[in-house]
Amino acid sequence: MNILQAIKRQIPNSITLCNLICGVLATYYAIQYQVFDDRLHYAGWFILLGIFFDFFDGLAARLLHVSSDMGKELDSLADVITSGVAPGFILYEILATSDGLPWLKYLALLMPAFAAYRLAKFNLDTRQSHSFLGLPAPSNALIWVGIAFIFSCAPVEKVGWLFNNGGLICLAILSLLTNILMISEMPMFSLKFNFKDLTWKSNKIQYIFLTGCILLIIFLLHYSISIIILWYIILSLLTQKQSSTNE
Repeated sequence: MNILQAIKRQIPNSITLCNLICGVLATYYAIQYQVFDDRLHYAGWFILLGIFFDFFDGLAARLLHVSSDMGKELDSLADVITSGVAPGFILYEILATSDGLPWLKYLALLMPAFAAYRLAKFNLDTRQSHSFLGLPAPSNALIWVGIAFIFSCAPVEKVGWLFNNGGLICLAILSLLTNILMISEMPMFSLKFNFKDLTWKSNKIQYIFLTGCILLIIFLLHYSISIIILWYIILSLLTQKQSSTNE
């Protein structure tokens, strides 16, 4: 193997390691969070950057024809950090602000465990080539990126209810539900459009999802990232139910 070939083989792995480094930096900023400061904002951006790298490492491997089992394993290890540990610590630091509920924050530590279990369970599952089974770990992470942006950027008078015990308990319950969804086998529709046939019939679900996303961004700017993922989950549930009924 010549030097150029060896370098080509390592390009996707290098992108994957950038994902992992982003996850480490996101975790670093998350654990330094203080109420009303912007460190959760930085944590959220590093998770987004990590997910960006996560998308392009596989794309680079396919374009360069250097896909490997090692790359798949390394990708899962990086995702455990960026889409498991980092969002888990975002939730941990938020729940730690609760008054009189010191145990609540420890529920956040389940998130990295469930993300790791999901990644191990579905790592080599060929059934997910065109759609997903269960909530992908990066999609779950995006929910908590959105929450991080809300806590860092949204006007306090609009989101103050999230800072009381009731709001924090709701976030803890939401995390338990999304953890279960990660390891479930609920079919989730693919976000990819059929570019060979862009008609409504071939891409109906994708068009409905995209329209909903645009409306959410317009009317619920600060909440939009988290609610877009919840919208994705709800639409997947509805389309699954419709498919079962048609059968």
